[in-house]
Amino acid sequence: MKQKLIYILLLFISIISYGQVSLSLESDKAEYNGRDIINLTIVLELNGGDLEQQSVFQLPDLSKFTIIGSGSVTNSFMDPLTNTVITEKITRLALEPKKKGKIRIGSVLVTVSNKIYKTEPFDIVIKDIDRRSSAHIAAQNEVFLNMEIEDREVYQDQPTIAVLKVYSRNIDNLRKVRNIQLPQQDNINVHPVHFRKSEIDPSDMGGSMASQIIAVFMVFPNHAGYVEVPAVSASVNTLSSKNKILSNKVKLNVKKLPEGAPGSFKNAVGNFKVDVYCPTAGKTEVEKPMNVVVKVSGEGNIMDMKLPGIEASQDYEFFNPKITSKVYPGKVGMKGEIFANYIVIPKKQGAISIKTEEFSFFDPEKKEYVEVPVAQLSIHSFSHEQMMESRSTVEKVNEYTNNFLETVNTPVLKTTSFKVKEKNKFNWNILFVNIAILLSLCVAYLVFRNWQKKRSLVSKTTSTQSLGSVAETEEEIRTMLKTDITDYFNYLKNLKENNDYTKFFETVEELDSEVRNQYFQSSTKDFTMFLENYKGNNIAEEYRTLSQKIQIEKYAPVKSEEGIDELYNTIVKLYSSISK
Repeated sequence: MKQKLIYILLLFISIISYGQVSLSLESDKAEYNGRDIINLTIVLELNGGDLEQQSVFQLPDLSKFTIIGSGSVTNSFMDPLTNTVITEKITRLALEPKKKGKIRIGSVLVTVSNKIYKTEPFDIVIKDIDRRSSAHIAAQNEVFLNMEIEDREVYQDQPTIAVLKVYSRNIDNLRKVRNIQLPQQDNINVHPVHFRKSEIDPSDMGGSMASQIIAVFMVFPNHAGYVEVPAVSASVNTLSSKNKILSNKVKLNVKKLPEGAPGSFKNAVGNFKVDVYCPTAGKTEVEKPMNVVVKVSGEGNIMDMKLPGIEASQDYEFFNPKITSKVYPGKVGMKGEIFANYIVIPKKQGAISIKTEEFSFFDPEKKEYVEVPVAQLSIHSFSHEQMMESRSTVEKVNEYTNNFLETVNTPVLKTTSFKVKEKNKFNWNILFVNIAILLSLCVAYLVFRNWQKKRSLVSKTTSTQSLGSVAETEEEIRTMLKTDITDYFNYLKNLKENNDYTKFFETVEELDSEVRNQYFQSSTKDFTMFLENYKGNNIAEEYRTLSQKIQIEKYAPVKSEEGIDELYNTIVKLYSSISK
């Protein structure tokens, strides 16, 4: 009797323990069209905290399908009635059928606490297949395209490689494919890798057709969910006709980026770093423009992401940058460098820190967000007086020589070409050339002065004309030195219309030098004070504003025709008023 009770008790225990593990495999429906996605759901329920899943799900043979996506989730909770822990693991598969008809879905196997559990197989029915999505079924066509994407499960803004193949029974038809048009769609960004044609495979698709790779490109999906890559188009050119052919469409399972993104994250996916630097050497002057470059380098969606800019500050002012890039295809995205060239104008004297905006990216390999340290450029701006005091003797000699050569420039001898360029290293040849020029000019001046004295002696003996006052003499000299500035205006107009902006600004500097020379003023600062005393504060302020505007337009990375037109009209108006 006791043995029977023990046997019955063990039987009930085995039944209860068997019921603690539940495994099921189901499809969302039994019949599908060729365009439908087959969704399979695997559910494993463990009733009890002592149960342990010892293996992953072993899937059945799915060679008749293309797996376009998968995902898993695990839920655990406490049953208040039995006071036991229930763990539920759910896995979902998204499949695309390759053939029509009745297809059997096999069993899923899993090992839990040294026991193997499996699901029951079942059948599904595929009514029809989209013939354009399979290259094997389109064999009756003479030439057709097939787009292949191996990795169809990616994160948002993470690239996947697409390979475009052309198939034909006649190898000669492969050479007639031209004008490949990559897909364009709002929810994807497409960048070509190359359009080099591979060697022809004469025995593809079981030896029945020849194939050739004609394009490789990257697809960056920018929206989460199921994204369909549109068909690639091409043309087949023959002597008699020109036919357009389309490839198949491919569906991607785009995973949403994980939660917990920092506030500085925009849409950068990959691996990047940020630098900021000044490309030109030398001291910085207050209210004078300088170049600052923000460089972003790395690999990922670098062509489509939002670049970090310069952080706004009261210490400086900056304008919209000019963007240049050196990017080429990499292994896990587009790789290279993006340069944002800013024009920055310091607003205060002393130490200034130029910082970039906060920036972060998502690393798909580590599956985590990475915050990039803020890049910083420290500069020291000087006032105009400090810049003049800090110049060496050689630099001052160079500046005086340049000013002298500018003031005596004539159409016959283009002396501005002798201007001394400042260099970081001392060049003795430049000093000797400057001294030789000065000595030559001094000798010429002495000879001219001696000749002038002899001539004045002769004129005194032959004429008793009055010499006049100092003011009249100064006015007479100014009249002799006065240049017809309308010639400059016409020349500037021609340069502006021909978009020769470099020569335009050089001519503006020559015009300014000529006008200053009429009033015996060698520097811009002295000329501004002269205008305040003799022309009024309004003319002086207009001259000061125009000088700053000329510098900004000169060093602007992108010059607009409207801005140059406005600058030209201001120059004509102001210098006409000054030279009256």
